[in-house]
Amino acid sequence: MPGGGFAVSAPSGVEFEAKITPIVIISCIMAATGGLMFGYDVGISGGVTSMDDFLREFFPAVLHRKNQDKDSNYCKYDNQGLQLFTSSLYLAGLTATFFASYTTRRLGRRLTMLIAGVFFIVGVIFNGAAQNLAMLIVGRILLGCGVGFANQAVPLFLSEIAPTRIRGGLNILFQLNVTIGILFANLVNYGTSKIHPWGWRLSLSLAGIPAAMLTLGALFVTDTPNSLIERGHLEEGKAVLKRIRGTDNVEPEFNEIVEASRIAQEVKHPFRNLLQRRNRPQLVIAVLLQIFQQFTGINAIMFYAPVLFNTLGFKSDASLYSAVITGAVNVLATLVSVYAVDRAGRRALLLEAGVQMFLSQVVIAVVLGIKVTDKSDNLGHGWAILVVVMVCTYVASFAWSWGPLGWLIPSETFPLETRSAGQSVTVCVNLLFTFLIAQAFLSMLCHLKFAIFIFFSAWVLVMSVFVLFFLPETKNVPIEEMTDKVWKQHWFWKRYMDDDDHQHHNIANGKNATV
Repeated sequence: MPGGGFAVSAPSGVEFEAKITPIVIISCIMAATGGLMFGYDVGISGGVTSMDDFLREFFPAVLHRKNQDKDSNYCKYDNQGLQLFTSSLYLAGLTATFFASYTTRRLGRRLTMLIAGVFFIVGVIFNGAAQNLAMLIVGRILLGCGVGFANQAVPLFLSEIAPTRIRGGLNILFQLNVTIGILFANLVNYGTSKIHPWGWRLSLSLAGIPAAMLTLGALFVTDTPNSLIERGHLEEGKAVLKRIRGTDNVEPEFNEIVEASRIAQEVKHPFRNLLQRRNRPQLVIAVLLQIFQQFTGINAIMFYAPVLFNTLGFKSDASLYSAVITGAVNVLATLVSVYAVDRAGRRALLLEAGVQMFLSQVVIAVVLGIKVTDKSDNLGHGWAILVVVMVCTYVASFAWSWGPLGWLIPSETFPLETRSAGQSVTVCVNLLFTFLIAQAFLSMLCHLKFAIFIFFSAWVLVMSVFVLFFLPETKNVPIEEMTDKVWKQHWFWKRYMDDDDHQHHNIANGKNATV
């Protein structure tokens, strides 16, 4: 879990008594607004940066290059300032994560979400009213701070407030809402691109709707029992637990939370614990999953879908239209993941998607290599449809595999004492690599041209081999039993666990000898 929290699960086979109460429903809507906000920010930037009115205002050099034929098609948008507009959000989010980890623990989940909402609202005002590039970047940085705080607090809030039986579904709901946010942003861009000269301002300002919903939601919901108990408010924590579970019989769950809180507080240096040999398999897998998730090339496609389609010779309107199609595919395929993840298993989804992503990227690279030269960008109707179909095939396979599972697997593999630190590392690595890809993609497109898809497909091959040999299956394994049932049974990772057993054995023998 992000932000220094702890999750509680009932002892094996025991289900705590809990009804799905109105307050849990409200918290679902809250989660939706946190996810929608993040998705909207991801989706909106690509559409806005392909609008001529926006480029005329802030990036006239890019507009000049876009309208001239003598420059390479692949280099129309190669501009560090334009890339900074998109990527500054992720760098700010990365920095904010460290502060959010502290506020989540010390001030509670609710206040952290409120802080995120305020950052979002101020950022939206700066962006919508921007008069120069500095105002624009400041707005994006403020939105990034909101993303850092929201991504830390909202998933944690959800998993603590939800009854055990719907916790997994609720966590993927956050990812689902990110994809809905992206689709909503693409639809908004499609509409506002026809409003001259201030359509882009409307696109950026409409982010105020999910921002206001998140802020209002944070004002009205209660903090989680786990957070209240962790901060020493035991009676208030018990009262809240009765309210959200819709029953007075909360003693077993309350005692579990108190115990989990006591254990979590005994761990003085969770980050140092994370580096111990026995925790290395979980750390390596969590970090690599985040790096691999970005090197599938998904964010490159999602941020810059309209710009990308424009580069490929689709006209501005058609390129936004294509981005809407890919956004819709993203939402539908994430629903497939919600259904299949506990049935087919994590490895099966990742390996199937690896094949699908690899093949679709190779086809895109071949078509572009043959049809889009530096000067000619006329793909032709049939080829253009093939590229959109292949991009959709690629996006679908990502959305039911690396998208949700890149977050789900780390959150379920860390043991309790390092779970909060592990999740913080996961979020940081993800935002760092999101920033690097966002900052470099348009320059890479300019220099590698169609080979950029070969570059990403090579990474897909590498990560699929990693999954095949090194990623154990965690389907239907209780979190507390991961070490015995997963790590100690794995052909490679078990050596880290065996060493740990020897260590414990030697310590025990040493104690016996001294007695």
